[in-house]
Amino acid sequence: MRRPRLDPIGLAVLNHRLAAIAEEMGVRLGHTGFSPNIKERHDYSCALFDAGGRLAAQAAHIPVHLGSTPLSVRAALAAHRLAPGDVVAVNDPFAGGTHLPDLTLVAPVHGRSGRLLGYVANRAHHADVGGMTPGSMPLAREIHQEGFRLPPVRLVRRGAMDDDVLALFLANTRVPDERRGDLDAQRAALAVGAERLVDLAEDLGAPALARGMDELQRYSERLMAATLRTLPGGVYRAVDLLDGDGIGEGPIPIRVAITLGGGRARVDFAGSAPQVEGSLNANYAITLSAAVYVFLTLAREAIPANDGITRRLDVRAPEGSVVNAMFPAAVAGGNVETSQRIVDVMLRALASAAPDRVPAASCGSMNNLAIGGFDHGRGRAFSYYETVAGGAGAGPAGAGASGIHTHMTNTLNTPIEALEAYYPFRVTAYRLRRGSGGAGRHRGGDGLVREIMLLESAEATLLTERRRLSPWGLAGGGDGARGRNLLVRRGRRRALPGKANLRLEAGDGIRLETPGGGGFGGRGRRGGRPRK
Repeated sequence: MRRPRLDPIGLAVLNHRLAAIAEEMGVRLGHTGFSPNIKERHDYSCALFDAGGRLAAQAAHIPVHLGSTPLSVRAALAAHRLAPGDVVAVNDPFAGGTHLPDLTLVAPVHGRSGRLLGYVANRAHHADVGGMTPGSMPLAREIHQEGFRLPPVRLVRRGAMDDDVLALFLANTRVPDERRGDLDAQRAALAVGAERLVDLAEDLGAPALARGMDELQRYSERLMAATLRTLPGGVYRAVDLLDGDGIGEGPIPIRVAITLGGGRARVDFAGSAPQVEGSLNANYAITLSAAVYVFLTLAREAIPANDGITRRLDVRAPEGSVVNAMFPAAVAGGNVETSQRIVDVMLRALASAAPDRVPAASCGSMNNLAIGGFDHGRGRAFSYYETVAGGAGAGPAGAGASGIHTHMTNTLNTPIEALEAYYPFRVTAYRLRRGSGGAGRHRGGDGLVREIMLLESAEATLLTERRRLSPWGLAGGGDGARGRNLLVRRGRRRALPGKANLRLEAGDGIRLETPGGGGFGGRGRRGGRPRK
């Protein structure tokens, strides 16, 4: 006898219960994290998968992580038959990963009867995994220069850490104590997720839980189809540009053609630039993640984030292009910078299809800064990584927010108190970059000014965008101001490129002035004129 499907209230309750498990995993990960990047910035994401390895629920964490994590889970399950107590680790961008600092852990969850209930997974950005510069975000020409690449391997076997795998991983980082501490935090998050999923199965019954996960995915598919039907059918095209990869010539075009009709969308990036010499290459997982994010933002009501949302989307990216790079391409910046431009170009294309929902371009960069060296005062190596917020694009409903992480990132900042307590730094400026948002009927959000003075000599990496090309306004709104990077040395400021590896002396300062968001409505295309 076929059991009745869950009603909408039952589906909503189950969705919230599953999502709450993923959220609690994130709380555990943040509370037990060792590095400031985990415990302060919350640079991590958590999710649950059903017994077939399909995304069942996720926390409201980082879009670029969560849209791509299912491909890492798929790679882990293809490589290993997991027993109770096993944990697989993977950071390989060519196995569903994003870039090498993002390490994904995957573990099976078995009920008390031994039945496989599903999988728990999390992804955390480790502030150093080796490579040619501290922070593992260098201006590299191939992935081998970016850090330690880990295919899907068993990190834990039946509850016992594989000491050989752990030793290999820790030998390839400049800060092994941090890496061990953050790994332990990831395992702790998996443990609480598994415990809560077992409790839920005991409450509902394992068969009912499995049916509910499947129904939720089909429900999300129907909601995504309904969202797509609100958009006029047709083909919508746009092009947007990356400044350059820091090695070759720029700018780098990304083109998209979005075909809508029948409750489905085909997103085709044919005509985008070939993969580049530098690290702005995005793998397919990144491109898929950005496309999913865009359509979720266009929904008029929240859609449960699970495997069902992708079933109405056909995302095509030519192999060997900057949006589907092939091994051994350098990819560190594809995750953090190219993902943002993929969102920009898709929103630009869809602006005429959904003029009441699409905003102007946001700052368009995660404004990455990595610094590492040896802290003689504390007697240890350090590796700092941070993304710095910018301005959000204005939209038809109002002005853009200022000093906020936008689109594919969703982290916090490192508080000044924590940063100065942990690193040999002094923060000499941190404020809104007034006037950097684009003009218009609704003004774009302002970027930030963040200046850090070093108390020790160190190596630094800048990986930033929208330093040459401004975030665009929409519906006649003005462009946002471009960002600037500056070296402050002996009281003088010197302009730095958007992407650079550099050696800093004690007393030097690095100053990031991040882009503002584009304006919406009104006349003129001139950007904001930020105050110095």
